[in-house]
Amino acid sequence: MTANARVGVDIGGTFTDLVTIRGGELQVAKTPSTPDAPERGVVDALAQTERDGLAPEAIGFFGHGTTVATNAVLEGEWADTALVTTEGFRDVLEIGRQARPDLYDFQAQKPTPIVERHRRFEVPERLDERGRVVKPLDEGAVRALADELEAVDSVAVSLLFPFENDTHERRVRELLREEGVDAAFSLSSTVLPEIREYERTLTTALNAALKPVIDRYLGDLETAVRDEDVDAPLRIMQSNGGIISARAARERPVNTLLSGPAAGVQGATYVASRAGNENVITMDMGGTSCDVSLVDGGDPLVTTDVEVGDYPVSVPMIDIHTVGSGGGSIAWVDEGGALRVGPKSAGADPGPVCYGRGGTRPTITDAHAVLGRIDPTSFLPDALDADGEAVERAVETHVADDLGVDVETAAQGILDVANATMERALRVVSVERGYDPREFGLVAFGGAGPLHAPRLAAELDIPRVIVPRTAGVLSALGLLISDTLYDHSTSRVRRLDAVDPADLAAAFDSFVDEGRAQLGAETLAEEAMRFEPSVDLRYVGQSFELSVPVPREIDASTPSTLRERFHERHRQRYGHAYPEEPVELVTLRLRARGVVETPDLGAARVEGTVDDAERATRSVVYDGDPFDTPVYDRTRLPSGATFDGPAVVEGRESTTVVHPGQRVEVDSDGNLVVETEGAGE
Repeated sequence: MTANARVGVDIGGTFTDLVTIRGGELQVAKTPSTPDAPERGVVDALAQTERDGLAPEAIGFFGHGTTVATNAVLEGEWADTALVTTEGFRDVLEIGRQARPDLYDFQAQKPTPIVERHRRFEVPERLDERGRVVKPLDEGAVRALADELEAVDSVAVSLLFPFENDTHERRVRELLREEGVDAAFSLSSTVLPEIREYERTLTTALNAALKPVIDRYLGDLETAVRDEDVDAPLRIMQSNGGIISARAARERPVNTLLSGPAAGVQGATYVASRAGNENVITMDMGGTSCDVSLVDGGDPLVTTDVEVGDYPVSVPMIDIHTVGSGGGSIAWVDEGGALRVGPKSAGADPGPVCYGRGGTRPTITDAHAVLGRIDPTSFLPDALDADGEAVERAVETHVADDLGVDVETAAQGILDVANATMERALRVVSVERGYDPREFGLVAFGGAGPLHAPRLAAELDIPRVIVPRTAGVLSALGLLISDTLYDHSTSRVRRLDAVDPADLAAAFDSFVDEGRAQLGAETLAEEAMRFEPSVDLRYVGQSFELSVPVPREIDASTPSTLRERFHERHRQRYGHAYPEEPVELVTLRLRARGVVETPDLGAARVEGTVDDAERATRSVVYDGDPFDTPVYDRTRLPSGATFDGPAVVEGRESTTVVHPGQRVEVDSDGNLVVETEGAGE
């Protein structure tokens, strides 16, 4: 049997999604997540796919997006880790940065250090800022640490200036292994060879702390998948939007912190590009959170300035802003009488009240049910036991009574509070980044995204919303169309006008050689390889940088070209530039890309008319006003169909709520394109 099927699996807080593409045909499986053993949800989805006719031996690609690393950081459940650092720098993790979470809060608490103080060890050695040896490494002191490291699972090594010279870090690892230290090692010269002592040490320590966690999880997953007779190698989504091997993910688990959300952005970018939209804001609203990001010119924005939980992690990640608003977010009234929504979530078990699985606290999903916007029985077979009166009682007991309003008003209030949170998130990634949302589309996905996006787009004057045909499982789809990516970087802090173009070219050539070897090891052909160089620049004296692309051919004119590009980028990002000020080179970067051949996702031909797709009419409440609203079966809407709001479109994985005054067209891929202009609720 030919192994030509591509499978992508994304594990969310509520559901585990599996998407298969084979011969242009797309197949979806959706099963409840199993947080105590995430691999069980994957096995359940595979079993469902097999029942639908896909033999495990036919799977040639198996991609996975995971939140295991994220959850470990948020919950502080990582391995027992030690840190070895330069003498005098033991407390870098504790000192952190000058930035305070609240400038006027004298009781503000810094995050718990990844490595406790008694597990942080100093060794005598010193390099200067150009990597020259000031004090040789005291090898006897390193060997003496072996007894102290017997009980740890992982060791982080972060010395001074290893991005200029990594000899001392590599020697520390070698000596400790010679002394019998049986632990995983993470070197900062490998994990993050860049300036900023705190961020580099923190990221290295976090990578070390996550190594045993991710190694154990991926081992369990690989075993479970093999037991299902799937022979395809496991591939993992990174935070930068690229796929890597499971082996590489085990070595660099810190690169998977935004694995699941990044896959969603990739899927949204692909769908939007096929629909002719290169500039979009993506909105992934699932069961526990809402992730938003911006795509400019067909490329998701990538940053190295992201906080995961309380920790600034400086590896390349798609610029994703997350808020605690998901379909399962619980509504409650605080002691001051204010309505709050989230961040606590009903999750997959028991889930919202309207799912009929024992939930008792009202959620965003329950508010939609009260207002007639969703019918859980249309997408959850076991929701047939759901009690509509129980949903109203939950909203009444926990929200309406405390606010002194009726149930419908309380439900609308829940949605308004959630929308306000998500609107702020959309502004963060657009307006606050120097982008005008009126020049973008909004791609809505996740189980709950299409319920909210048409209203949010109207509030922000975003002209159109694109709801992909596979909106409920777009993160899983994103795994199947994402390229293989390996990022390389090293800091070289120099005045740009003092940089020799030949040295610049030599550094990038070295990166290219390494990237070509990595891509070749994954059986990628030379013609599928792309190499994308860039540099981080700043004005001399600045404490932050901007990344600009490097010309394909590096010659004597390259420094001036980079300088002009930096001024332009600075003006676009901050509204001003200083062409007369000197510019400083900070970091060299290269992205090695293995281009995947994207599948044809054109929708299957649907015969009939809009009227044929109408399955019912029910009363739906919009801002306190009930409307007799047609309910459409999405699978029966033909390409080219158009209709006006109000309307509800029910799909297998998500429901779209179209507001009065909005208009919908079904494009050739089966996406819903909602024109929001003039909606004016």
